[in-house]
Amino acid sequence: MNWTQLLKAEAEATYLTTAKLMDRVDPASLGWKPESGSNWMTTGQLLKHLTNACGAGCKGFVCGDWGLPAGKTMRDLSPEEMMPAVEMLPTIASVDQAKQLLLQDKQLALEMIDRAGESELNDREIESPWAPGPRFALGRHLFQMIQHLDRHKSQLFYYLKLQDRHVNTVDLWGQ
Repeated sequence: MNWTQLLKAEAEATYLTTAKLMDRVDPASLGWKPESGSNWMTTGQLLKHLTNACGAGCKGFVCGDWGLPAGKTMRDLSPEEMMPAVEMLPTIASVDQAKQLLLQDKQLALEMIDRAGESELNDREIESPWAPGPRFALGRHLFQMIQHLDRHKSQLFYYLKLQDRHVNTVDLWGQ
């Protein structure tokens, strides 16, 4: 298996499972967040984050376009801009909107995998803007973006469990 096959297979499976979990979200629960602890996103904020957790990062790694204003780089961002307080995170207007945006993010991720091509995925070594120094294959960075989506998908799974929604291990793994 090569990078392209691996990344596309993982992306397809992760986006499919994420969309199915989004189907389990009660539209009235977008403002819900866990009661204990602190710094939790609301369900709406989590859904919004899921909609750009992978494709946007893939575009950043492949094209160098991180969606920042012209002339600004990730290194120009303050720690607060790089990792905003949870209260500053955007939310989603509806579950349907989240599903539409998730589909767009999936299309972007798959497009970026194709655009990079197998040779670049394997041979181009770059650093991530949030951890300058170590350089890794572009394919590894894109895989980490898919993992980023997957980990937040798992967060949604536990949010649903805490909200007494009917989900089980099959829903988490996408069988």
